[in-house]
Amino acid sequence: MKAAVFRKGSIVVDTVPDPKPVAGQVLVRTLACGICGSDLHAAKHTHQFVELAKRAGNRWSMDADRDVVFGHEFCCEVVEYGPGTAARLAPGTLVCSMPMTLAGQTVQGIGYSNDIAGGFAQYMPLADRMLLAVPNGLPADRAALTEPLAVGWHAVQHARLAPDDVPLVVGCGPVGLAVIAGLAIKNVHPIIAADFSPARRALALKMGADIAIDPAETSPYASWQQAATPEGYTGDRFAQLFGLEPKMRPAVIFECVGVPGVIQQVMEGAPAGARVVVVGVCMETDRFEPFFGIVKQLNVQFVLAYTAQEFADSLGFIAEGKVDVTPLITGTVGLAGVSDAFAALANPEQHAKVIVDPWA
Repeated sequence: MKAAVFRKGSIVVDTVPDPKPVAGQVLVRTLACGICGSDLHAAKHTHQFVELAKRAGNRWSMDADRDVVFGHEFCCEVVEYGPGTAARLAPGTLVCSMPMTLAGQTVQGIGYSNDIAGGFAQYMPLADRMLLAVPNGLPADRAALTEPLAVGWHAVQHARLAPDDVPLVVGCGPVGLAVIAGLAIKNVHPIIAADFSPARRALALKMGADIAIDPAETSPYASWQQAATPEGYTGDRFAQLFGLEPKMRPAVIFECVGVPGVIQQVMEGAPAGARVVVVGVCMETDRFEPFFGIVKQLNVQFVLAYTAQEFADSLGFIAEGKVDVTPLITGTVGLAGVSDAFAALANPEQHAKVIVDPWA
């Protein structure tokens, strides 16, 4: 089969062995696979990516010196079942799956494995028990966005939201946009979004944000304060102490940038008692001053990925029309276009999510 192979720092199209499903697996034909920011980082900072994964418990067991086929945001169609595996879904059925498979009792990740090709290949061996049939005639390119939407939904679930909360989303790349979509599903408003990119701010409004601001012109935290201040609030300490005036609405801040320095900025800008949910995946050494978290009594929560139920919920949200992911898809390429797409995704004004069609 053909695949876009990451080999010694470059992405090349090559022929790789066809996967052969074992018992409990299903051979699937990849129809659409999104390019993730983690893919870009793994390609640009490969040895750092591998070293961090080892230090974190071998979450991604990737050898930087061997070929790897990226791709973990995928939608596929069923081709055939492995030996002894009951044909639960008919051939041709569109399916999604969390990016992992099972071989006997061994769980194997997909997307950063040297031994199992990911979604930038034409075929994959997925675990039958993990397949979710795509409902309602949802097209493959939109179903492929189940995985990135699940990342945002997981973050929103972990935020322990209450009806009176006012959320602020810092960073409106694909992760921040997924968080905004999750907040809109939760019906927690107003949703304030902040990003330097005009294109990303426009997408934030399409995904459900009520206010989208440029941090170069307006402080995100001042915008939050304006939205969260109730009528009759003066900020008088004694009036607050004795309950003589309404309180500020609670703040929940989602850090969706993932670059050094942003957590510090959030902690400095956050109001007292805020909950900070760190969703952006920073893979570099960072620095922040705990004093700001201490004096403001901030609650900082780090999150990653999603549960199986959150993944299934996310597919349902897209298929049922609760989230329109169409605006996020800004380009589609074949295998020969993957390398250029990696470069193009560095420009936030050009792309949000590029879908790879291995058969184009």
